Amino acid sequence: MTDAPPCITNKTYDEINIGDSAALTRTLTKRDVQLFAVVTGDMNPAHLDEAYAKTDIFHQIVAHGMWTGSMFSVLLGMHLPGPGTIYLDQTLKFLKPVHLDDTITASVKVIKKEDTHKHITFETRCVNQKDESVVEGEAVVVAAPKKISFNAVALPDVQIKTLAHNYEQWLLDKVAKLKPLKVAVVHPVDTLSLQGAVDAAKAGLIEPVLVGPEDKIRKAAEDAHIDLSPYTIIATPHSHAAAATAVEMARIGKVEALMKGKLHTDELMEAVVNKETGMRTDRRMSHVFVLDVPNYPKPLFLTDAAINIAPTLMEKRDIVQNAIDLFKIMGLGTPKVALLSAVETVNENIPSTLDATALCKMAERGQITGGILDGPLAFDNAISLEAAAIKEIHSPVAGDADILVVPDLESGNMLYKELRYFSGVQEAGIVLGAKVPIILTSRADDADSRVASCALALLYARTKDA
Repeated sequence: MTDAPPCITNKTYDEINIGDSAALTRTLTKRDVQLFAVVTGDMNPAHLDEAYAKTDIFHQIVAHGMWTGSMFSVLLGMHLPGPGTIYLDQTLKFLKPVHLDDTITASVKVIKKEDTHKHITFETRCVNQKDESVVEGEAVVVAAPKKISFNAVALPDVQIKTLAHNYEQWLLDKVAKLKPLKVAVVHPVDTLSLQGAVDAAKAGLIEPVLVGPEDKIRKAAEDAHIDLSPYTIIATPHSHAAAATAVEMARIGKVEALMKGKLHTDELMEAVVNKETGMRTDRRMSHVFVLDVPNYPKPLFLTDAAINIAPTLMEKRDIVQNAIDLFKIMGLGTPKVALLSAVETVNENIPSTLDATALCKMAERGQITGGILDGPLAFDNAISLEAAAIKEIHSPVAGDADILVVPDLESGNMLYKELRYFSGVQEAGIVLGAKVPIILTSRADDADSRVASCALALLYARTKDA
């Protein structure tokens, strides 16, 4: 049986005496500041930019205007006089800064009653945890003329969804001075894939060569109001021929990268991996997502969620190495690589735990270089320091991973799509291990993701041999 909600009752004008008071104590958190910004639309960097927030200006602005004022409003409207109170006037004098995590006690005290209009004047004051006055002032209200009572209702649970970090802009800035890549765009016969290629061209990232049925490409351009006159079209009868033609162009050096349009991944990759006419190298091909996860403090790499269905141990070695190489080419330092499984202990009945253990040993023996590996790790242990601490996992990777290596395509694809649709991640993705980078996006990806993937391919192609 749950407790009954508390009954909130006011005091009328006649029930209130000089000297009556009420107080409320709260701690100022980052979440409070974020909620205030969402409700009011106040995007002042003093509230939301952590770098700016380190200045004294931040401390003068954050709490004085919204935090202390709202505490007085709660006291007067809910406690003294309580429900039915009408706020007439408020003066505030800000005496000291209020910092995040400060504990503030707000108080109101009756100092004057005016019988003609039933006005009540309150002294209003806030002190911090050191008992220092931070805000002082006066408030004038009208108390309700009769008794009002009601049962308190539970407030809705509000969740803060942090915006992404805009790593896409960081990536675009990083490649701003690089020569654009000449890219064969394979079967761009829908608005999304064609628009993405054109947007990347306008951003100076690629010189697109459009490969596919010309009538369908032109129809997509017409639907999207795109001028195709600046771009070359290589006509093919269908998507299979488009893939074969684009791969041949890359193999003989006519283009420097491939970009997937509206066709299935396996259709494009079938042409890429062809032993006689494809673009194989000594390295296993694999796909790497670079994810901008709103609630994660840094870029998060995910591999392989698109190419290798059930990779062997040696294939996983290449998958890991490809991701490490991309991380280092992006200038991000030495990555912490988490080898994911369902559990964080070795279990002979779960093959991915055995592979993870072997990959860690391979890194110790120099068969994988450039990264710090640990595994097996469950997903929570890989990205949450709290989860790793609870399970007593002591590792430089646990809770702070840069690269997540999934056991197979099924788990990787589901993980990516869960992040994409539930967490609102932004992403870029390319295939490595072929003779040229392959810009491989989902057919449902928006134009921004395609542009970011083009920037990633450009950085990789221009930097890997530098």
